[in-house]
Amino acid sequence: MAGFLKKILWATDFSDEAQESLLYADAFAKAFKASIVALHVIPDFSAALYDAAYVIKGELVKKVAAVKKDAEEKLKTLQKAKGITFKNIVKEGTAAKVIIEVAEKEGVDLIVIGRRGMSAIEKLFIGSVANQVLRNSPVPILLTKKKTGVPRFKKLIVPTDFSEREEVERDFAWAIAKGFGAELTLLHVLELHDYEFSPRVLDDMMDSLLKRLKQRKKREKTGIKIREEVYRAINAAIGIVDYAETHNYDLIVISTCVQSKLERFFLGSTTEKVISYTHIPVFAIPPTYCLA
Repeated sequence: MAGFLKKILWATDFSDEAQESLLYADAFAKAFKASIVALHVIPDFSAALYDAAYVIKGELVKKVAAVKKDAEEKLKTLQKAKGITFKNIVKEGTAAKVIIEVAEKEGVDLIVIGRRGMSAIEKLFIGSVANQVLRNSPVPILLTKKKTGVPRFKKLIVPTDFSEREEVERDFAWAIAKGFGAELTLLHVLELHDYEFSPRVLDDMMDSLLKRLKQRKKREKTGIKIREEVYRAINAAIGIVDYAETHNYDLIVISTCVQSKLERFFLGSTTEKVISYTHIPVFAIPPTYCLA
């Protein structure tokens, strides 16, 4: 599957989780014969220098230069320690903004970032650097979680809601599955919310949805094992996470599409909630792909 991904941007703050995400970037780079660009963003102190005294300006400039040099050395050390080749970039600015700018300038096809490695907020996903990147990125984002061991991608899951945009998710999922030789599961979550149904009605609904799922447009035969599953839960996000973690999946492939700006501002999309709840890496397709 050479050509699916040609260049990958790995964003790092040198945390343990960020270094773990490098292993995921490397796994994708090897599977798809892609190159890696490593990016570290340091704070932009230009505004603080505006009214500062000449002596203070000089000290801050020296400090920033020292921090940049230290970051460049850390990246070189990581290359040797991990045995992974990548292009090094160190820039000043706001992390999320710079990540997106570099992604566009370098023409990358994927951004790899640690779920919590880029933010001090451990539990609250809304407002984090990773979330800002997800909402504004021109390319998909692989959000990783801190875990030990070599990354593996043998079981992939892609949620489906029967909408037209689901084809985008399926296209990416198929490409990834081919590249890693993984099996793929198409999952539809029956959202029950607070409603109660009799066991018979629930069974009929589940059977109907599964039949509809199996009737979806078939793809070319590639030797990939494919499963269709219907799962019931209070809402889609909880159902996706629960099913994926219970059945030990290695990657969730999902797009970020919401029905309104108001929904995104207050609650976030199902994708954002899945990323916040799950311990499984997520290959997230940004909103720009939903508009195609």
